[in-house]
Amino acid sequence: MITKVLTGRKIVEGTAEGEALVTRDPISFMGSINPKTGYVIERGHEIEGQCLKGKILVFPSAKGSTGGSYMLYDLVRNGVGPTGIVNAEADSVVVIGAIVADLPMVDRINIAEIETGDHLIIDGERGIVKVIREK
Repeated sequence: MITKVLTGRKIVEGTAEGEALVTRDPISFMGSINPKTGYVIERGHEIEGQCLKGKILVFPSAKGSTGGSYMLYDLVRNGVGPTGIVNAEADSVVVIGAIVADLPMVDRINIAEIETGDHLIIDGERGIVKVIREK
């Protein structure tokens, strides 16, 4: 087992723990993710067909419309959203959605250090992401 501690910047306080779903592509919560199912529906997106439910979503930054804030909130409210967010660089659209949805969020993390399937623990109070990887 390998454990790493990555330090970034706290964005939304709180703690979250779960399996990482990682993409190197930016995400738009407006139109790229079905808010009723939590599945990524954007054609050609690196995580197309994956479900966000219960995952820690790791992506570089957001793209797209300001309506993405509401869509992120809607995902969480519908019980199909991520349990936490880790970004390389936070975007105001995602930050607002995470605040409204009370979703722990950290940014300024080297997301290249995280792989899909890693177990993550987000400490939004201190801006820390603990990465636990089975060998």
